[in-house]
Amino acid sequence: MIKNNLRQQLHRWGGDRLERMRLHLSRHDALLQLSLLGLLTGLLAGAVIVLFRLVVEQTQAGFLADGLAENYEALSPWLRFLLPVAGALIIALFFQRYAKGETVLGVTCVMERMAYHQGYLTLRSFVLQFVGAAVAIISGHSVGREGPHILLGAAAGSLLGQHLSLPNNTIRTLLGCGTAAGIAASFNTPLAGVIFALEVVMMEYSLASFIPVILAAVTATGISIAVFGNAPAFQIPPLTLPSLAEIPVVLLLGLLVGGLSALFIQLMQTTTERVARVPFWRRMLVAGLLMGVGGYLVPQSMGIGYDTVNSALLGELGIALLAAILLVKVLASVACLGLGVPGGNIGPLLFLGGCLGSLTGQIATQVFHHDTLDVGFYALLGMGAMMGATLQAPLAALTAMMELTHSPQTIMPGMLVIVVAGLTVSELFRKPSLFLTLLRANGLDYDTNPVMLALRRAGVASVMHRRFARPERRLSRDQAERLLRDAPEWLLIHGEAGPVSLMPALDLVRYLKTEAEPDAPEIDLLAIPAQRSEVAPIYLQATLQEALTLLDSGAEALYVERMTAPGIRHIYGVLTREQVESAYKI
Repeated sequence: MIKNNLRQQLHRWGGDRLERMRLHLSRHDALLQLSLLGLLTGLLAGAVIVLFRLVVEQTQAGFLADGLAENYEALSPWLRFLLPVAGALIIALFFQRYAKGETVLGVTCVMERMAYHQGYLTLRSFVLQFVGAAVAIISGHSVGREGPHILLGAAAGSLLGQHLSLPNNTIRTLLGCGTAAGIAASFNTPLAGVIFALEVVMMEYSLASFIPVILAAVTATGISIAVFGNAPAFQIPPLTLPSLAEIPVVLLLGLLVGGLSALFIQLMQTTTERVARVPFWRRMLVAGLLMGVGGYLVPQSMGIGYDTVNSALLGELGIALLAAILLVKVLASVACLGLGVPGGNIGPLLFLGGCLGSLTGQIATQVFHHDTLDVGFYALLGMGAMMGATLQAPLAALTAMMELTHSPQTIMPGMLVIVVAGLTVSELFRKPSLFLTLLRANGLDYDTNPVMLALRRAGVASVMHRRFARPERRLSRDQAERLLRDAPEWLLIHGEAGPVSLMPALDLVRYLKTEAEPDAPEIDLLAIPAQRSEVAPIYLQATLQEALTLLDSGAEALYVERMTAPGIRHIYGVLTREQVESAYKI
């Protein structure tokens, strides 16, 4: 008996603390609590990403020659053809059985859930991404691991927030923390992960989001280093600072990368739009066959291709082979990603940029007879420019270059080539980022309105009125006077089916003093002269942006509630349009 009472008291104490934390997290400045949650998200995301990499890399090493991951070149031509086809069949069967219509994954899914669902990712998406991406990469499809890492990390944060019933503004931040953890653990580049999450997914820079995201990225990177070591994702050769005479080559590379980025975006857009109504299993079979042909002809086009990127950085690939790899990789990546294979875009982009940069450097060496020109340097510039231009994420791309090389001499030429490539895509070819293009191809968009961003950062509990009373519609004068002794600001009037109207308590005070008859048997709060607003419920977890949407759809005021037990709803406060608008007018 004593143990049961103690257990109940501890449960009640823990529940009260969690309830207070939920209310505090609805504020945009709950920095300490958000930081601790960001740290926890980094731990969860890092563990999941490490598990994913172990599954993929150990499986690849088990059946590829010499135990080397991505050594698809050692397979016979017919095995290179059949492997992607078999992988596509497995993915098609798995998704046919379990997807329930959820086939858009990766960064595009993360952005869609952020824009339309307050950062709520599902456990189904998590499982589909883990299994689908693992099979796709193992079977040699031309996809990357970074997109899956981002969704897995983001889902870890989102599911954590959902499990604790945290406010939606906090869940959005935890999704950003998981995004940063995904990029950071992929390359051991924590700062690039932070910048990518803020620049691409969250699209905001505030202290309350910056610090938790940093903690998540650092934590996930630490877990990755503990398991895989501190070796960089790419073998970066010693880099030399180009002379000013090489600036024209850097500018040319920026233009070429910008053109290739625009072509890639256009091909992805066209492919995605044209196959939108094609059944998923058919798309997978076509992707498997096309990837099989590409692997049969050019084995370097299979898989993520980091081994080929390393060869390009070291200048080990000739001009003819680079050109062939570049052509087939573009077509294979568009075939796989455009048809919906559950992998990432960033890996193929780095591959294409590295090959084009190496190709440009080698051609410039022969044309200008410049023996000191560093081919690996141009391969690195091409990688950063391709990522920055295609994703419209210049800061993330530049930061990744610096973290991968630890070389400050990459800053100036890196900035130049990324800016030229980005302007070529956005201004010359008028192309938005790849992720926005894919969202729009699926009939969606990504709202970056600064007012909406400000409203999404805060929950309804942060501005709601808590000094309110809940009278019935009809009450006596004595009941009304007792009601007003607690000095409420608002009266949430209840009808037969629940709250029906909101009125200022001051209107009841005025009525009692000036208009009410002393001997009147009762007061009808819906009939006396007063300013009343029709009310609608809104959940405690909601953001101010959700509240504004509800107010715009017809509600005049809101009452904030949460289900505390089956069939029992607790009302925490009331909310008016003026309070919502004050959040972004300050």
